[in-house]
Amino acid sequence: MDDFQSFEILPGKHDKGMVILADHAMNRLPARYERLGLPESAFSRHIAYDIGIEGLTRQLSVRLGVPAVLGSFSRLLIDPNRGEDDPTLIMKISDGAVISGNHPITPQEWNYRIEAFHRPYHNAVAGTIDTVANSTGKAPLVLSLHSFTPAWKSIPRPWHAAVLWDSDRRAVGPLLDMLRTDPDLVVGDNEPYDGALKGDTMYRHCMVTGIPHALLEVRQDLIADEAGISAWAERLAPIFTAMNADPALHEYDVHPSRTGPY
Repeated sequence: MDDFQSFEILPGKHDKGMVILADHAMNRLPARYERLGLPESAFSRHIAYDIGIEGLTRQLSVRLGVPAVLGSFSRLLIDPNRGEDDPTLIMKISDGAVISGNHPITPQEWNYRIEAFHRPYHNAVAGTIDTVANSTGKAPLVLSLHSFTPAWKSIPRPWHAAVLWDSDRRAVGPLLDMLRTDPDLVVGDNEPYDGALKGDTMYRHCMVTGIPHALLEVRQDLIADEAGISAWAERLAPIFTAMNADPALHEYDVHPSRTGPY
């Protein structure tokens, strides 16, 4: 197996009761895969990772003093924000880019990528959440960070940020409300994507277990450089702090998923 770490855990105080996740933080690949048949330029695009999210997560982890888990492999290799049985777990085509290194793919290679990259990342997420929960004796607040493209198929996206969720609105409502206090921000509610996805990270670690959570998407052009990342870290840090201070966001309560029964 390649000497390749599939995750990075940022240190923080477990007794603060918060965990930050960044599934698509990095665009790295193990050396054995070279570039999956793609040009180098593909790895600076959104198809490879969530632009700006690594820097944003690192800054928030430091500002808030809480642990974070970052995925350290490209989503082109295998997508950590998909269930193991999801057919889009390993993509053949992504936004027009044909990924020849993923097709054809043997069952053995498919399973290898799950065992070597996908599962270790999720084990790190589960372990971090459990450590925080054991430290506080309460449910942690889990916040997942992603970014989205400014336009899709030449159609501009008006949102500066968006909150995605399934049916548990406990953390979603306060996050939307606080973001929308800024009159200059256009904030999407389950736009441009729907947050109900069976088997994804929030489903697996929060919906099934009843942990309060929210997935925040920030538009990529707003966090494409250090100035933008710092501005959004400054905006989000007090919001996350206020949310974390709410006792209601540290209780276990399992909500039914819109994707169907558990």
